[in-house]
Amino acid sequence: MNLFHRRKSVIHREIDPDEIFLDSENMPGFDVHQFEGRIEKPISVASIIILSVSCLLLVLVLLGKAWALQVKDGKKYSAVSENNAINETIIFPERGAIYDRNGIKLAWNKIASDGNAFSTRLYAERDGLAHVLGYLKYPSKDKRGFYYREDFEGMAGIEKAYDEKLRGGRGLKIVERDALGNVKSESIIRKSVDGENITLSVDYPVSAKFFGYIKELAERIGFVGGAGAIMDARTGEIIALTSFPEYDSQTMSDGIDVGAIEKFLADNKKPFLNRIISGLYTPGSIIKPYIAVAALEEKIISPEKEITSTGSISIPNPYDPEKKSVFMDWKAHGPVDMKKALAVSSNVYFYEIGGGFEGQAGLGIEKLKRYFSLFGFGKNSPEGFFLGPAGAIPSPAWKEKTFPGDPWRIGDTYFTSIGQYGFQVTPLQILRAVGTVANGGLLLYPSILKISGENGVMAEKIPVDPAYLKVVRDGMREGVLTGTASGLNVPFVEVGAKTGTAELGIAKAYVNSWVTGFFPYENPKYAFVVVMEHGPRANVYGAVFVMRELLDWMRLYSPEYLR
Repeated sequence: MNLFHRRKSVIHREIDPDEIFLDSENMPGFDVHQFEGRIEKPISVASIIILSVSCLLLVLVLLGKAWALQVKDGKKYSAVSENNAINETIIFPERGAIYDRNGIKLAWNKIASDGNAFSTRLYAERDGLAHVLGYLKYPSKDKRGFYYREDFEGMAGIEKAYDEKLRGGRGLKIVERDALGNVKSESIIRKSVDGENITLSVDYPVSAKFFGYIKELAERIGFVGGAGAIMDARTGEIIALTSFPEYDSQTMSDGIDVGAIEKFLADNKKPFLNRIISGLYTPGSIIKPYIAVAALEEKIISPEKEITSTGSISIPNPYDPEKKSVFMDWKAHGPVDMKKALAVSSNVYFYEIGGGFEGQAGLGIEKLKRYFSLFGFGKNSPEGFFLGPAGAIPSPAWKEKTFPGDPWRIGDTYFTSIGQYGFQVTPLQILRAVGTVANGGLLLYPSILKISGENGVMAEKIPVDPAYLKVVRDGMREGVLTGTASGLNVPFVEVGAKTGTAELGIAKAYVNSWVTGFFPYENPKYAFVVVMEHGPRANVYGAVFVMRELLDWMRLYSPEYLR
């Protein structure tokens, strides 16, 4: 026996896992249901249909939701989305209030209580100050809530002239909102600065009553409009300023009553025209006091020299020397010196000292123009609230521009000497000029604000002898005592005044009625002007009637101005 038998050779190789046969015997505990390839029951057609329908319904639901979000409620959710953010928001300041000289509130703010971001403007309800106060445009925003007008904007009057002072400064804050638009937090990054309050020089009750008398006469007689003003002749403070017709400041600022606004805009009587500052009128005889000063200053005539008015003067007709050009007085006054000529408003007297006639030398148009300019005519009003047109002083240069090729003639000088022809002035210019006569030679810059240390008296001294101004004041006083302004001869205050009736149009069927003057006579403190615009020539009531009514009222309710 071979103890050492040969082992059988063994071939070693790797076994592929797939060659391993597994069964329940060699893998005890294995779940036989996991064997690969076991036979399952196939999915039924009904199940497939149910699954498909379910998927389709799900898709439809999702599409419906998308349509609702994007189309049906898109704007709502877009707005929510926009509000779900951190935004910069304007903090609107409170606009400054406006008071009259005695502390009466004329314009103030109504604090927002309806979710508005800013206060609204309220105005005193009495008439007569619309052209002084003006009106506003409010901040405005588009449909997305963005402000394209971020400030209040003054559109006229004090609201416009002092807009920067009244408006203050806008503030800014950061606002955090949730998706529903609810405010979660706010943070102020710049505080707003409220506007400054303004105190006017205007006495509100006096202005309102002034307006009422002008309105009543205009509507009763048929004047197109009218205006009046009173100025402190020592300081330039405007005590009263009113213009008829006027708009309503509240209506214009609110902007709600479209019908009323359109009516204002369509009114041919021009309710938006501030007639005191911007109305241009033929002055007529109210220009004569300044011609008198010029004649005295140029030594053309003495105060005592008399000129006889027979009712007219005549000169050769420039087109036919065989005929006469006749320049009429409104009546024959007989011999008149300067004071009486002013009192009775003699045209002949001023024809002669203005243009010359026979033995009486005249100023001539160039000197007339120079002195008119000294008193503020033909010049733009001061800047700001009082900015207005310059008007026109007739002259050869003006005529050449207006009527090319037609030379200046002596008759043109005559008509200019009685405030006719192409003469155009504003009532404010007349007010400043008569104030200069009243105060002895200071051409004042008017102030609509109550004078304080910040805005003191501003004036320029005109180069005329104060004694000549005194002659003119005496003549204007005589006009009240015995002349054309006798309607102002009242026992409670001494008034000096000059009237004027400016003829309009070729037919001269209509006139502007003027009165201008000062009071008290011995120590003038206040200057005034009234113009009633485009009324019937035959009417006997005019500017003097209005001023008389106002003086009667002031005697009872504002006597401090008459002392």
